[in-house]
Amino acid sequence: MKFIYTVIALAMMLTLSLPTRAQSRRITGIIRDSQGQPLPGASVAIKGQLAGVTTDGDGRFSLNVNQKGSLVLAISMIGHERQDLTVGTDGQLVEVRLAAMTSQLDEVVVGASRVEERLLRAPVTVEKMDVRAIRETPSASFYEGINNLKGVDMVTSGLTYRQINTRGFASTGNSRFLQLIDGIDNQPAGFGFSVGNMFGLSDLDAESVELVPGAASALYGPAAFNGVLLMTSKDPFRNQGLSVQSKVGVNHLGDANTGAAIYTDHAIRYAKAFGSKFAFKLNASYMAGLDWFATDYSDVNQTTSPELRGANNPARNALNIYGDEVVRTLPGIGQVSRTGYEEKDLTDYNVYSLKLNGALHYRITPKLEAIYAYNFAKGTANYTGSNRFSVNGFSLIQHRIELRGSNFFVRWYSNAEDSHDSFNTRSLGQQINRAWVRDLNGNVVSPDKADQTWFDRYAAAFAGSIPSVGANNQTAARAFADQGRLLPGTSEYEAQKSRLIGIQGLAGAGILSQTSMWHADGQYNLTPALKNVAEVLIGGNYRQYSLFTNGTLFDDKGGRILYNEFGAFMQVSKTLLADRLKLTVSGRYDKNQNFAGYFTPRAAAVFSATDRHHFRASYQTGFRNPTPSDQFIKLNVGPITILGGAPSNSAGMNVYENSYTASSANLFGAGFGADVSKVGPQQAVLNNKDKLQKSAVPYIAPERVNSVEVGYRGVLTSNLSVDANYYYGVYNNFILNTVVLRPDSPVLGSDGKPNPAAAQDILSGRVQAFQLYTNAPDKVSAQGATLGLNFRTPGGYLLSGNGSWSAFNLRNADPNNVAAFNTPRLKTNVTFGHRNVTSNRAGAALGFNVAWHWQEAFDWVGSFNALIPGRVPAYHLLDAQVNYRVPSLKTVFKLGASNLTNQYVVQAYGSPAVGGLYYLSLTFDQGVK
Repeated sequence: MKFIYTVIALAMMLTLSLPTRAQSRRITGIIRDSQGQPLPGASVAIKGQLAGVTTDGDGRFSLNVNQKGSLVLAISMIGHERQDLTVGTDGQLVEVRLAAMTSQLDEVVVGASRVEERLLRAPVTVEKMDVRAIRETPSASFYEGINNLKGVDMVTSGLTYRQINTRGFASTGNSRFLQLIDGIDNQPAGFGFSVGNMFGLSDLDAESVELVPGAASALYGPAAFNGVLLMTSKDPFRNQGLSVQSKVGVNHLGDANTGAAIYTDHAIRYAKAFGSKFAFKLNASYMAGLDWFATDYSDVNQTTSPELRGANNPARNALNIYGDEVVRTLPGIGQVSRTGYEEKDLTDYNVYSLKLNGALHYRITPKLEAIYAYNFAKGTANYTGSNRFSVNGFSLIQHRIELRGSNFFVRWYSNAEDSHDSFNTRSLGQQINRAWVRDLNGNVVSPDKADQTWFDRYAAAFAGSIPSVGANNQTAARAFADQGRLLPGTSEYEAQKSRLIGIQGLAGAGILSQTSMWHADGQYNLTPALKNVAEVLIGGNYRQYSLFTNGTLFDDKGGRILYNEFGAFMQVSKTLLADRLKLTVSGRYDKNQNFAGYFTPRAAAVFSATDRHHFRASYQTGFRNPTPSDQFIKLNVGPITILGGAPSNSAGMNVYENSYTASSANLFGAGFGADVSKVGPQQAVLNNKDKLQKSAVPYIAPERVNSVEVGYRGVLTSNLSVDANYYYGVYNNFILNTVVLRPDSPVLGSDGKPNPAAAQDILSGRVQAFQLYTNAPDKVSAQGATLGLNFRTPGGYLLSGNGSWSAFNLRNADPNNVAAFNTPRLKTNVTFGHRNVTSNRAGAALGFNVAWHWQEAFDWVGSFNALIPGRVPAYHLLDAQVNYRVPSLKTVFKLGASNLTNQYVVQAYGSPAVGGLYYLSLTFDQGVK
């Protein structure tokens, strides 16, 4: 790694030393709107170069140019039509008037094809938030505001953690969706998915957001299975000066668990350009608040009939109480569970997110720029996965080095994570329960004996063997078994809690992950070299993962686990029929060292009947590589070993080669039990051994999807636009778990039938159970449609609405083999706003924005509740903000609310109910418009 750093540094130093020979001159001008008023913040760039500036408060600009002869200026402004202007060499003052944009569909996007194009002619569905939409979102953050884009599923686990998905199969840790910030994969490698925006952009530095829903692997690789989110930060050349934002709010109003709590979010950004050569920017933000409480104490014990479940059930297993999952069936009593601890007594709901980053930009020539960026983020979140986890003080460090030209880029970046004090909340409850149990003589027993000792005490008390404890009394028996129980809030409880969080691995609750990855990628647009005969784009990447958990999760005590993957793509586009028909074909090949190579094609056509009406159709493919945990987890939890599906992970263990399916072992056991008293043990084994079935579990492989999409984008009138689409996808190879039993003896005899010795191993306990990661053989399908309308009134009010319909077809698949769809059938968003309701001569203006979201009830299936469906009720959210801009002070005052009506809603089963957040913010920005 040091060698790589050195080579890149030397390459950049050599590149930076390249001379520039072009003669410098200055172009000045003023940009106005159609009414002749100056346009502050308009972008003025030289076409074919990287140089560009933004206009000042009077709409003026000054641009240094190192190019002889005439050139073309690309002039753009949010809400206005883009204009290209040819400038000669006579040094005249440039004056341009930009017409108001009739539709948001006229914006320029990059995400759909990895090159700039009009949104109207993008070959696939794409959504965009520009810098104005980011600034004026009614949500508490721009990231939360993404929920108002059509087709988006957002799951909120807490203040610092929200997960985005599109087109079904949502989860609280979404490894099927790619999230990029300035081209960097924003996932901690050990997670295998992005942790929302906890390690991402601050609102002050966010320039734009583009969302491409659906399979996008043909251009973006294996992680873009369900879609890709591209976030772009502000360029320090074009967005200079000091920006400061202070946001103060309150949440937990009317919360029965706690009183009202203060929420704060502060950010600062400073960017400075020195001429047209060098620029830098610095960002810092810190958000802190009291997280939402997970307090669903529903009894989810499936072995108890529904009418007997609840607080009085001796075998109660409450959803957000931990430790009560430990259960025994006691003779003469029935099923009994241990007394657990509520989540609010185990985790810390005081959360924060710290983000620090800086970037250096150097323009070597007008067409070549070098960039170095550094990001440091650290924070705390409560996350619902297979358990509830406290991502406590988790940090992510990123480095990026990039060389960017007008038609290419070469980039290298690294991600390094450190879990710090993170822990498993459920494990913490179970381990605390094992720290205080006393035997019948009053002596505290060791943790490995604690559970059985507790049940022995319970049984003795229930049987009447304990003086002063009444027999046949479940409540009295539990109270006796709980004698000495550590109580939340006491110093003894807090000491044990702290101690166990500090122990990483099965003996404690702490989580260790110091996993990292580095990534190199590049892209080249061959179109200019081909004289515009066709648009041709090529690119590729190489990535290495470096896993380290010190044996707590992976088999890596002896050193890091390393593995590599690479990919390459090509895209060809051609316009026909006098530019009315645009055809695009893309193809990408990816190879991970643990799996076979995969080719993912995409083909798309856009027919523009007129400049206002555009029809599109596409065929898309996607795939998802298994996460590091899917491949390399090797965790012995006693009765079972959890084993990742990479071939190297089980080398020499003889599991895939020599094991029985768990279901056939159950059939064998039942048959043996029925026969043993009749014919004796030996004959009972022989009678039933053929019920055993040798497992044929394949090693893990990537998931696959093939989909088709049709859509229409149109500007129906000068004030009304529409965007609609329909998609249909077929999925297979879903990653899942299956259980097998490996006996000491060979599973098959010389005759090819189940070996009696192996059958006897099962009865004698000479067997080890394994939970293997593998793929389902079944295929399923999903389809859906979205419709979006935008209407601008003559008075400047903007009314937007969108709706989504999703449907899942299990076909003939086994539901146990299929990832949960976890998506409501219907959802809708409506937004209404105006940025200049009133204004005065000084330019001060009052604006507002309101957003309403509604979605239908649906069943959520996740590993937190052992894949048992839990209902997520229908809910609606109302966000609103009113702002007052004072250009003379370069300040915006904003009063807003997320979930204005304070409806406490659950967005994933087992996650907390989220209520309202009310805030006041003040933003000072030297470039405020």
